Amino acid sequence: MRDTLTILATSSEYAEPAAMGLDSYQWVGLAMLVLIGVFVWKKVPGIVTGGLDARIAEIRQQLDEAKSLRAEAEALRDEYVARIANAERDAEAMMDGARREADAILARAEEDSAAMVARRERMAQDKIAAAEREAIADVRARAVQAATAASGQLIAAKHDREADAKLADEVIASL
Repeated sequence: MRDTLTILATSSEYAEPAAMGLDSYQWVGLAMLVLIGVFVWKKVPGIVTGGLDARIAEIRQQLDEAKSLRAEAEALRDEYVARIANAERDAEAMMDGARREADAILARAEEDSAAMVARRERMAQDKIAAAEREAIADVRARAVQAATAASGQLIAAKHDREADAKLADEVIASL
């Protein structure tokens, strides 16, 4: 028996197991390919589709967020456009009100100045009239004084005692 083992050990040819014409290393390789194929078929498409679905959901969420942000931005823009329009209308109304008020103040000032000029004119005319009356009264008083003084001098010059006595007698007789 020793000889048989020795012969088998020394011989370089010995039989390898084979099935359906494939050697053992080929069966191992085939089994690995099937195993990898099953894993790939079951897991990789699921992982890829799951990753793509997650990315699609993330992109949809970002798009929805972008749409909502755009809507908010448009709403803010519209609000500020409305505010600007209101502010412009308010400013225009304020300017119109200020113009009307300034025109009214100017008209009132013109009326007041015209009334004041008329009042001062009347006052000046009244002062002039008063000065004229005073001057006329003064002239009359001086004329009376001058006439009295002149008549006194004329009477003194033309009337003597006899004329005075005669005049006194006439006045007494008329009483």
